[in-house]
Amino acid sequence: MGSSSRDDVEIESHLRGKTLLVYLFMLRSHGSPIGVREVQRALGFSSPSVAAHHLDKLCSLGLVEKTPRGEYMLVREVRVGVLRFFIRFGRFMIPRFLFYSVWFTTMLIFYLIFYGHSLSIHNIVAITFGVLACAILWYETIRLWIEKPF
Repeated sequence: MGSSSRDDVEIESHLRGKTLLVYLFMLRSHGSPIGVREVQRALGFSSPSVAAHHLDKLCSLGLVEKTPRGEYMLVREVRVGVLRFFIRFGRFMIPRFLFYSVWFTTMLIFYLIFYGHSLSIHNIVAITFGVLACAILWYETIRLWIEKPF
């Protein structure tokens, strides 16, 4: 096991609960420095010290650095836990399955428009597999979207 995978395992073991929420908030900040009070207000923490504790925990994991002005900046992105199933577009985290769902649904629609008019066994099998693939991918996409921790 390489040191990178060991680091990811250690990071994953610490990146839970409120620390994960702070990390996700930092991801959405899109590279701009974030203050302790901003994290506290945005995430509804009871005090700035709770936010500072989780930011310092992210610093100790090497994911965030403290600037000379006392703000925190994301310096490293990791894909651990549920984050493996998401892709970041600017401030948005989108389930990876969304791309597959859209692709297979588009392919199925084009197939139905151009080739799906006969009731041959080949068409029935192709349409059945297409519908099943789309249903499974959309189910997984929606499930991830509902269960996202952010």
